[in-house]
Amino acid sequence: MNILLIGSGGREHALAWKLKQSPLCGRLFAAPGNPGIYEEADAAAIDIADHDAVAAFCSEYDIGLIIVGPEAPLVDGLGDHLRRGGFAVFGPDKAPAQLEGSKGFTKDLCTRAGIPTAGYSRHSDKASALAALAEFDLPVVIKADGLAAGKGVIIAENQQQAEAAIADMFGGGFGDAGAEVVLEEFMTGEEASFFALTDGRTIVAFGSAQDHKRVGEGDTGPNTGGMGAYSPAPVLSAALEQQVMDRIIRPTVETLGKESMPYNGVLFAGLMLTADGPKLIEYNCRFGDPECQVLMMRYTGDLAALMLAVAKGELAAADKPEFADMTALTVVMAANGYPGTPEKGGAIAGLEPQAGGKIFHAGTAMQDGNLVAIGGRVLNVTAVGANVTAAQKAAYAMVDRVDFPTGFCRRDIGWREVEREMQSEVESGGRI
Repeated sequence: MNILLIGSGGREHALAWKLKQSPLCGRLFAAPGNPGIYEEADAAAIDIADHDAVAAFCSEYDIGLIIVGPEAPLVDGLGDHLRRGGFAVFGPDKAPAQLEGSKGFTKDLCTRAGIPTAGYSRHSDKASALAALAEFDLPVVIKADGLAAGKGVIIAENQQQAEAAIADMFGGGFGDAGAEVVLEEFMTGEEASFFALTDGRTIVAFGSAQDHKRVGEGDTGPNTGGMGAYSPAPVLSAALEQQVMDRIIRPTVETLGKESMPYNGVLFAGLMLTADGPKLIEYNCRFGDPECQVLMMRYTGDLAALMLAVAKGELAAADKPEFADMTALTVVMAANGYPGTPEKGGAIAGLEPQAGGKIFHAGTAMQDGNLVAIGGRVLNVTAVGANVTAAQKAAYAMVDRVDFPTGFCRRDIGWREVEREMQSEVESGGRI
């Protein structure tokens, strides 16, 4: 079976790497891809924004499965267009993709379905948003409603910061994403990520992870698209995962189905583990980045077969997803200046394969025969271990071999769980 993978980031490199291991995978194409993805797939010279061109390519090359990696093409309706052409697509149509494309859409759905989430209000103009601030305690969370590459969230500690964030969003600071703004109550607890696959009827869990959004160590500084992650997230126990499935994931899928917006693909729930139980922070309609990288390192099944079952509405008959009993941890190496204006063109070397690890390419390109950085997040250095402490040690040993002078990374990915593992070791009388 020939497969087309849409996307060019670290998430898509991880998917390509795992898809290529499937006995079902014939020729694997990627559009637009990156140098790492091209180690696994052939480049497809098509503009993914041109839906007709994508469909024509799929017809010409007898594509049996299309996997849409990033959110923007899904929100733009690429899935709808390809399904109308009779193709098997992994990824939701435009209407249900609003779960990520509009934070207000998701909050309203939570209200209709009784899904636990933070209190909120929606605003389409600056004046009403400023007036509504009085209804919220500080700190308050201010979100651009639309797609903002993981950066459209401001946690305002005081009134001045809140007013400035609202003014910035309505003033175009986040482009079209800030045309509408959502105000939310600030929730306390620990964050975790939960993944589920669904064909609109059957739902199966697909692992957990915990990522690190802030650019600085100790979770300080501005939000980013993610500076690292590990999987599984022990803080999300089996009992809590069941609560998430019963109270958040299943009601979402059922509500979308009842409202003629059947969901097909992966649901990525960002969660806050509060004193009152798990609450939904937000949904993504695709695998996380960098969460996908650690999930793929642990997944032991046939990814192509599983995704095809989802795309064809046959998930109930598919093998249950299985993961290796180990921890995977990834460290994002970013270009200096990220998440502001990243320094582009920096040379990269030292990416030789390492046992038990994998370096996934994100913002890279070949220029004059040399690998260089062209984006903010550039590499995902990923390793496995018996626990988070061991996986962290292995990942940073790989990081230290990478030659990327114009890049940086956090040195504390997994720090919460490492501290818990150390404490557990002390309490059990073990040696550290």
